[in-house]
Amino acid sequence: MSISDIDAVPNGHSEAPEFYQNVVVMRHGDRFDNFERSWTATASRPWDPPLYKDGLVRAFDTGRTFLDLLGFPFHRVFVSPFLRCVQTAAQVIEALSDGADSNPSSPKVSIEYGLCEMLTNEAIRPNVEPKDRNWDFDIPQLEAILPVGTVDHSIERVYKEMLPWEGSAAVTHRRYVQLFHTLADKYPTENLLLVTHGEAVGVAVSTFMEDVLVYGVEYCAFVQLQRPVFRRGDSYVFGKFEVKLRNDGKDGIKHMPKPEKE
Repeated sequence: MSISDIDAVPNGHSEAPEFYQNVVVMRHGDRFDNFERSWTATASRPWDPPLYKDGLVRAFDTGRTFLDLLGFPFHRVFVSPFLRCVQTAAQVIEALSDGADSNPSSPKVSIEYGLCEMLTNEAIRPNVEPKDRNWDFDIPQLEAILPVGTVDHSIERVYKEMLPWEGSAAVTHRRYVQLFHTLADKYPTENLLLVTHGEAVGVAVSTFMEDVLVYGVEYCAFVQLQRPVFRRGDSYVFGKFEVKLRNDGKDGIKHMPKPEKE
């Protein structure tokens, strides 16, 4: 049982937390259609490009970066159903587990529809959007891409099916923020990796970091969200999420102070 951090324990509270929970929100690697422009003309699923070869390498390297940089393990990975995200997650998990199949230390993985791309024509161009908006994700086929033994079939998805067309960024932003809280509250003692799209990474930064405007998110860029967790009997309450950006400035997230309103 848990209580969302929206109205919970204020940060700076004198009580020492039981532990800290980490949620890392990561963008997928380099998408194929941004390098092979003619690909969409003949693709059967032009709205769902795979990773380019450089994207596979970048995703694996980012997994290595997690090992070197973060100082905590991931217990669960949640992934957008788009192919580029599933391929990214597979490479990251391989890097985290040293390439060993069924490594008991490997995080458990689940595909989560709520982490999908922004469903607007800003993100999905009209010329590649499925005409009937039937995305036709083959979940067993996508799960087969992930390392052996890592898929957790016992997980109940937050979104049981693909979302309807959203039409505006504001709707997408609310969806992402709600999902961050829902997943974190559902697994309060675990560190989570969310492999998703650039818009979600930007939303994570701008929501939990005051007065910041995000204007660019590079491939495989990621942000660490961290909050203190306090035990209350059999329940947990939380402090608010804080954004932890890399000290070396290599997080791939371009941001600036939000302009003051006149």
